[in-house]
Amino acid sequence: MASQEHPSRFAVIVAFALVYLLWGSTYLAIDIAVESIPPALMCAVRFSIAGVVMLVVCALMKRRVWYPARQIALAGIVGVLLLMGGNLTLSWAELTVPSGLAAMIISVTPLWFLVLDSLLLGHHRISAQGKAGLALGIVGLLVLFWPELQVTSEMGRRELFSCISLLGGSFLWALGSVLSKRWQSGMDIFSATAWQMTVAGAASFLLAFVVGDFPQVIWTSRSLGAVLYLVVCGSWIGYTAYIWLLKHVPTSKVSTYAYVNPVIAVFLGWLVLHERVDRFIGVGSIIVVLSVVLVTGAKVEKRTPQEEITVGETG
Repeated sequence: MASQEHPSRFAVIVAFALVYLLWGSTYLAIDIAVESIPPALMCAVRFSIAGVVMLVVCALMKRRVWYPARQIALAGIVGVLLLMGGNLTLSWAELTVPSGLAAMIISVTPLWFLVLDSLLLGHHRISAQGKAGLALGIVGLLVLFWPELQVTSEMGRRELFSCISLLGGSFLWALGSVLSKRWQSGMDIFSATAWQMTVAGAASFLLAFVVGDFPQVIWTSRSLGAVLYLVVCGSWIGYTAYIWLLKHVPTSKVSTYAYVNPVIAVFLGWLVLHERVDRFIGVGSIIVVLSVVLVTGAKVEKRTPQEEITVGETG
């Protein structure tokens, strides 16, 4: 392999393939895992194992693991927003929502990033292309939601509520990501991630106890295999490849995972679980992907000094 400063083209291709395929397949794995393991308990097991082992590996690699309590606490808050707000909400929603549809709804996360970056960080304003992407994304979501909006049965209302909760989960994921830019600049990125997962795992165990997940769990080889896949392929290999890409490839290219993963998730859901792919999912998916392409490709417009002051006064 080439030096770390100039990685080979083959290494970059492999890393992209890992992020695209592994992260795209986690929606299917979550769907299988929650068949017999309640969502909160499933996430608790997944994040606790991934986080604790990652902390041990960081220590063995001589990376800094221990930080002041405040820094660890802030990492924990970010982890709760990302992993409980984002992934746990997704796991709960997939009890009723097909994994492919869930992935397409989650793919609007870059739209939340655009809004939150502008409102919370205040470094830039939303460009015309970004605003067009946001508008197109709303249209795409309406198309995806349209079948659920037409159903009046209890199951239909539950699926609609789950779809809406996915928007909230994607918002919390984006919020946690934006806050991590403010709060974790002084931490080793892998150690910070390990603390995020460890705290989120502990909080998920607490939630699982409160909602009574333990008596409901059925430990099957199928569900345990899915959880193991999520730990190894989703939390370790996929995330490591993602971090490596961020160091060697422009962020605009790395962000393409946001509209490749859902396509893979829809295909795998159809192939393995025989999930429906009707015209609403087909058209809505195309519109949402186009909106994400517009948003991720939009140029950043820096705020003027006066605009920075206004944001500071209103934020």
